[in-house]
Amino acid sequence: MGLGAFLKGAVKGVKGAVKKILPKKDSNSEGGSAAPSPSAPLMNSAFVFIKPHANTRAVQDLVVAKLTSKRVKILSEGDIAASKIDKDKLIDQHYYAIASKATLLKPDQLPVPEDKFEQKFGIAWKQALADKLVYNAIDACAHLGVDADGLDAKWQAAKQAGDMEKFGGGFYGAKLEGGIFVFNGFFMTMRSAFVAPGASIHYYVVEWDPKDLKWSEFRGDLLGPTDPAQASLFSIFYLYFISVWANLLTSFFSSQAPLASLRGEIFAEWKALGLPNEPFTGENGVHASASPLEGLAERANWLKASVSKDAFGKCVLAKGVPRKTLDSWFVDPRVSHPGGKGSVFDLLEDMDADECLAAMLTVER
Repeated sequence: MGLGAFLKGAVKGVKGAVKKILPKKDSNSEGGSAAPSPSAPLMNSAFVFIKPHANTRAVQDLVVAKLTSKRVKILSEGDIAASKIDKDKLIDQHYYAIASKATLLKPDQLPVPEDKFEQKFGIAWKQALADKLVYNAIDACAHLGVDADGLDAKWQAAKQAGDMEKFGGGFYGAKLEGGIFVFNGFFMTMRSAFVAPGASIHYYVVEWDPKDLKWSEFRGDLLGPTDPAQASLFSIFYLYFISVWANLLTSFFSSQAPLASLRGEIFAEWKALGLPNEPFTGENGVHASASPLEGLAERANWLKASVSKDAFGKCVLAKGVPRKTLDSWFVDPRVSHPGGKGSVFDLLEDMDADECLAAMLTVER
């Protein structure tokens, strides 16, 4: 980051601090509270969870402090144990695009491009199936007699040897020792962190007014970048620059200035927060929904929440989106819309609830 960009961001942060702590003007302060507008915007609602490696009491306290400092209301929270995550395949559904090829579907159910498979591996796809040489990741572990780390070691060896091919987004195949073919073998290591004995996630169902915090700010500023090292680097300079200003302002107004991102602070303070190792992209501390649709999908998956009773889900259904269509969108299919074709999650990413709902109504179904 250049000096100019850093100073611009820091000044923006200071302005945000001032705006946040100054008393808000109330045009109806003398006449009582204004009646709710019939066209009031929908509230944003997301699913947030602390990942198993970071699920300590100190991190939980940090998450609550960060959320509430941004006027994000916690509607409910709780723990989900590894045994339930494993039994109900909650993490598999959460990472469906990847996990479907690794644990949920058998090889003959996968959309393997046959010409690409044969060109890469020198054997016809149908022949490999007939010879029972093809496995998803979870079945490959059983066949090879290895655990997640053992499969990952073989997967990485195949990658180094050039025996791997990308067949699509989140869809990889590799030829392992012994001449077998495995899909998305890396997922088992990701999965193992969530299903290891004694592991758990701590979740929060949260809600906030988009006038107070845009969804892009919720993810970009409050949550932070996927790479926690990047988040931490910005946080260090950001906090240093505004610390004097923040202290002066908070002393005067008895409030708090904006803090660094969650992922950035977890990265910077991982030892003090009780984490076993330094966070990295795969273990970056906290997950949060990327859009209102993903928030709805995640509440339905992790909490088995009723879509028809969910505030956002109810609005979507009321606008005429069939339940079957909505369920299909929960696994991020490619869809057609006025802007072209692509992932429905990518289309709606970082949109506030009203904008997201409007965009969903433009998707062909």
